[in-house]
Amino acid sequence: MTTDALQPTLAHLVAGGALTREQAVGAFRIILAGEAPEPQIAALLALIQRNGVTVEALVGASAVMREHAAKVPASPDLGPIVDTCGTGGAQKTFNISTCAAVVAASCGDPSVIRVAKHGNRSRTGRGSAEILQSLGVNIDASPETQARCLDEVGICFSFAIRHHPAARHAAAPRAALGFPTIFNLLGPLTNPAGARRQVLGVFDRKYVEPVAGALLALGAERAMVLHSDDGLDELTTTDRTFIAHVEDGAVRTEVFDPAPLGLPRPSIEDLRARDLEEAAALFRSILTGEPGPARDMVALNAAATLVVAGAAPCIAEGLAAAQRAIDEGAAGRTLRALAELSQED
Repeated sequence: MTTDALQPTLAHLVAGGALTREQAVGAFRIILAGEAPEPQIAALLALIQRNGVTVEALVGASAVMREHAAKVPASPDLGPIVDTCGTGGAQKTFNISTCAAVVAASCGDPSVIRVAKHGNRSRTGRGSAEILQSLGVNIDASPETQARCLDEVGICFSFAIRHHPAARHAAAPRAALGFPTIFNLLGPLTNPAGARRQVLGVFDRKYVEPVAGALLALGAERAMVLHSDDGLDELTTTDRTFIAHVEDGAVRTEVFDPAPLGLPRPSIEDLRARDLEEAAALFRSILTGEPGPARDMVALNAAATLVVAGAAPCIAEGLAAAQRAIDEGAAGRTLRALAELSQED
């Protein structure tokens, strides 16, 4: 470890500069190789936040994260793979994106849509890893088993901590800072299965367009990056959602209002879970067809996933497909199949 590893980059940031792509690549290679002192890592992350997270910084840093990731050996013949991983850090519900991933994956044969759900544990104790583990999924399945799940079931779970071991070098500085940093935005940009289609919720509206720009530069085929007016990093039924669409080689934005879909507008309190047990119970109830605000939210986000994957032409038709998959039991069968196959390690 060299004590001056990040000093030139730190001097640039202290002077008020934003990271170029090349500077981000250089700095994050040093960090992820374990060659930077923790105080310098903390200073770098804090200064990036102060100066502003740019598209160039996101592209450079995530490219290095991808270099270090343990890949899921997904077959190149599978066709489009989509991810529903978000940044976390928004208002807490019952983990809508994880349930939506299961529902979307159940909509038709796996050849229609495959979901490589990238996720982690949460500071609340009910992140995607905790939820799926409580429902019988082996969250520590090997990359090879994940590839089988993706091929045969249409969905796998990629536990971020297992796929990005080099990120441990920044863990202590991140914890010491106590506020979100660029690392919170990098996780969803580094899917281990190489997903090039994403529904990606961010914890602050100001990051919607930069993250979309980074996805475009990183070669995403299609994506929705979003943040809702109720503070959620989901497509919401309670309010409007600001969306940046990545498609046709460009980024366009819209404000999405769910009202024309005819879904009831609930309170955000209707979408909360007090603990892991309640969140898992809500997850199960949705997949067994129980109506209500939670089911509506999941179906809406599954619809967005279907649109991004190219499996539905619009949100309205994706919503109908997601509702059918729940009512006909396909979503529940998909979760059971994922749990069973993931345990074969």
